[in-house]
Amino acid sequence: MSSHAADEARDFLARHPGIDTVDLLISDLNGVLRGKRIASSNLEKVFTQGINLPASVFALDILGNTIEATGLGLAIGDSDRVCHPLPGSLMPTPWRRQGRQAQLLLSMVEPDGTPFFAEPRQVLARQLTRLTARGLRPVVAVEMEFYLVDRERDALGMIQPPCSPSTGERASQSQLYSVTELDDYAAFLEAVQAAAESQGLPLDTMLKECAPGQFEITLKHGDDVLAACDAAVLLKRLIKGVAQNHGFEATFMAKPYGLEAGNGTHVHISLLDATGYNVFAAEDGAALGTPRLHQAVAGLLELMPASMAIFAPNLNAYRRFQPGLYVPMTPTWGFDNRSVALRIPSGPNAARRIEHRVAGADANPYLLLAALLAGIEHGLAHMLTPSQPVTGNAYEQFAPSLTNSWCQALDLLETSEPLREALGSDFLAVFLANRRAERDQAMQHVSRLELDWYLRHV
Repeated sequence: MSSHAADEARDFLARHPGIDTVDLLISDLNGVLRGKRIASSNLEKVFTQGINLPASVFALDILGNTIEATGLGLAIGDSDRVCHPLPGSLMPTPWRRQGRQAQLLLSMVEPDGTPFFAEPRQVLARQLTRLTARGLRPVVAVEMEFYLVDRERDALGMIQPPCSPSTGERASQSQLYSVTELDDYAAFLEAVQAAAESQGLPLDTMLKECAPGQFEITLKHGDDVLAACDAAVLLKRLIKGVAQNHGFEATFMAKPYGLEAGNGTHVHISLLDATGYNVFAAEDGAALGTPRLHQAVAGLLELMPASMAIFAPNLNAYRRFQPGLYVPMTPTWGFDNRSVALRIPSGPNAARRIEHRVAGADANPYLLLAALLAGIEHGLAHMLTPSQPVTGNAYEQFAPSLTNSWCQALDLLETSEPLREALGSDFLAVFLANRRAERDQAMQHVSRLELDWYLRHV
């Protein structure tokens, strides 16, 4: 790479002379950030030469173990690939070591310089290319829910809601949209806001969600989908780090508590044409939208069952799909209706968009958006027609049909030709091998509930 590539590093360190270490980060299949830590004196070299990481970083399960069945481990000698910085991603991490640390996102390439096929960010980039070929540019906004939990466990060793920094009382009520709760946790939320501003992450709104200790943060909409997913991945790291500094743990686990609402990731998507016009917005302002809105909805609905392994990527994710807890369990859609899987929010005609409400907060943002864009492209390519929009309570009108089985979800993904074509056969083989190996490990574990229920009685 040109020596000019190091200008970003030199300029950054000149503005932040106190920074002495930099974390080099790349997102694995689970959306977990992996990488290396370097002294800031080595940063220019990273920008000019890149840095090596093993291709097996995309073979790691949630425990950090290499899944050899992916073919990215010893089968290829656990060989390295070069990773290059993503321009504009060098930023301070003010919650770490009194601001003396920074972070930088990387992207992996093959020896010939082409993108590495198993990197989730590159899978998303391929979907963007497919839509760009149609003269369309997605605009997206990401909403993520998370729980704050007490760092001390309860008498049974289980997690518990935090105690209010204001009153000292342990959270026990829903208090959806409570401003008082936002005030109680103001120090934490203000620190999140300040850290996001220092990193240039486009935070939009914060709200108290519908369970004790649960919150939601929304990122502003934008037409750079890769940057939006970068921001989502980095925001998770930021929230976890700030929470630790304030005496909490933050989790994006899909279902931390069995009887409370789970954590979801809602994604808002619209499409702009070459002139910047939203193709989902009817020229006459009609509330029902346009044919391309309907085609996109139909494609998302058709591929939704086969996409569940991406929307719900682990054992815990399927515990979120329970009746009565605000999780869509059927491929449905409707206008200004929060009981459906695909909601068309009310608002100005120019802002007409689709809100996808199925995925958990534990989903990899890059793969989630890749699957959603694949569904939209599928609907547009085949000019599909959706079912009728739902009015009223969809939960009462439709029996659950989306699988709550991790095993079945992986089988459905494997046999989906549209998703295989969109995501790539090579990537899909790696993903399925990784997820199946983690599932096999999970099935070897006997839970406390099983011992309580069956040890003495069967």
